[in-house]
Amino acid sequence: MLNDRTLDKNVPIPLYFQLKQILLEEIKAGAYLVDEAIPTEKELSEMFEVSRTTVRQAVAELRHEGWLYCVKSKGTFVKSVKIKQDFIKRLESFNEQIARAGGVPSTEVLFLGAAKVTPADAEQFELEENAKMLALSRRRFVDHEPIVTVRTLLPLDRCAFLLEHDFQRESLYEVLSTRPESRVCRVTRVLEAVAANADDARLLNIPVGAPVQFSRTVGYNFEGQPVEYSIARYRGDKNRFEVELDIGG
Repeated sequence: MLNDRTLDKNVPIPLYFQLKQILLEEIKAGAYLVDEAIPTEKELSEMFEVSRTTVRQAVAELRHEGWLYCVKSKGTFVKSVKIKQDFIKRLESFNEQIARAGGVPSTEVLFLGAAKVTPADAEQFELEENAKMLALSRRRFVDHEPIVTVRTLLPLDRCAFLLEHDFQRESLYEVLSTRPESRVCRVTRVLEAVAANADDARLLNIPVGAPVQFSRTVGYNFEGQPVEYSIARYRGDKNRFEVELDIGG
């Protein structure tokens, strides 16, 4: 708890930054829950024996970064932080991405087995409706809260070995990378906003009609053959997507 923490005034690290890091560590550790008030500016100033200006700067940066919000005449509260999703600019597993962001990822496998291509799948991915595919459906969590569902189709002739793996514990991309013909080397992704349907409401704990970020991915091997077709549905209130453009000139 904050009462047990101190600032080190003998190091060249600014006091506001030390305080900011302490507050952030407490929030991430669950000491202050979403929509719970943190101590007031006056309380923090007295607790850490620093000026209100120092406290104000630490809190302002946490607000700017999306960790806190203020309500006039009521105080400063912990905000429900959106997870920064940058998979649209890099190719890595969900577990790697969430761990890099400081969260705890986990996965529930909803289905793994042979499947028929539905008319919707055929339209989305330009597949033959009689194509022999392997289907993998997962619900993925961050800190035990569901944030996305993913349904993936893979060619059965090249990916039948996936049936021997446990995708509650293993990464699909890592397993696919064990064989050259199934290793994903390049992807194309389409991202759009849609309204939550009944399945989204049930699996993601959101109301029907809530915003969902819909992603359609096709992954290709080194020969340019498609080996992964995925539909992901992200909770709009828990995710934000970031793109970085490097413009030469």
